[in-house]
Amino acid sequence: MNTISFPGLGLTFSINRVAFSIGTFDIYWYGVIIALGFVLGVLFCRSQAPKFGLKGDDIIDMILFAAPGGIIGARLYYIIFNPELYVTPEGGLDLKACLNTHNGGLAIYGGIIAGVLIAWGVARYKKIPFPALADVCAFGLLIGQIAGRWGNFVNAEAHGGPTDLPWRMGIETAGQYMEVHPTFLYESLWNLIGFCLLLWLLHKGFRAFDGMYFLLYVAWYGLGRGFIEGLRTDSLYFFSTGIRTSQMVAFLSCAVAVILILLKLRTHPKPEALYVNQQKQKEQTGEET
Repeated sequence: MNTISFPGLGLTFSINRVAFSIGTFDIYWYGVIIALGFVLGVLFCRSQAPKFGLKGDDIIDMILFAAPGGIIGARLYYIIFNPELYVTPEGGLDLKACLNTHNGGLAIYGGIIAGVLIAWGVARYKKIPFPALADVCAFGLLIGQIAGRWGNFVNAEAHGGPTDLPWRMGIETAGQYMEVHPTFLYESLWNLIGFCLLLWLLHKGFRAFDGMYFLLYVAWYGLGRGFIEGLRTDSLYFFSTGIRTSQMVAFLSCAVAVILILLKLRTHPKPEALYVNQQKQKEQTGEET
C-alpha cells in the first residue's frame, strides 16, 4: 500500500498497487494503466489512419509486432543502463529480476526506439511509406505516455527531488517521508499538451510532408523530457559517466528533429506528395477509368 499526498493541495491517496488477483496471481495497477493507454492509443490511431492514406488494418498489423518489441526494448534499455540491479552475487545475470517489472523498470526511450525500428520493418513489408505510418503512430505514442505516467504515480516512482512548491508530492521512501516534484505529472501534462497541438494541426489540415507529425512529436517530447529528467532522482546514467542517459537522448533527438523539419520545409514540399493525396488521386483515376 502506497500513501501519496499533495499537502499543498490538501489531497491524500492510499493506493494498493495490486488492482485485483486471479487465484494467486496478482494484477498490478501499473500493468493495467499501461494496458489502458495502449488500447486507447491503438483505437485512436486506427480511427485516424484514413487521414494519412492508411487502413485500420495497417495499424493492427504494425501493433502486433511493435507492441511486444517495444516492451522488450524498454526493458532492455533499462537493464543496460542500470546493470547493477540485475547481477547475482556471483556476478551472473539474474534472469528472474530481469523479467520482474512489477516495480516498473521500463525505459520509454528503449520502447520508442524498438517500436520505431519494428514499425519501419512492417511498413517495408506492407509497401506503405514509413513516414506516413509514423505520423499517425505519434498520436498513439503520446496517448500511451499520457496514461503510462500514472502507472508511475501508483508505484510512487519516477519522481523528482525535494521541493516546497504548492503542488509538491509527499511520499515515503525507505521509511523516510519526502516532499518532491511530481515529475510523472509534469510529463503526463506535457504530453497531453503535445497531443492537443498535433490534434489541432490535424483538424486544421496543416501537414506539409509525411513524417512531419512524428518529427514534431520527437521534438516536443524530447524538449520536455530533457528538462523534466533534470528534476528526477532515479535517472539512468550513461554507464560510469555523470551524464543522464535520457536527458542526453532527449535533447539530442529534439535538436535532430527540429533540424530535419527545417531542412524539409526549405524544399517547399507540395501537397500532392503526401501519401494520403496520392491515394486519393489513384482512387479518382480508377473511378474515371
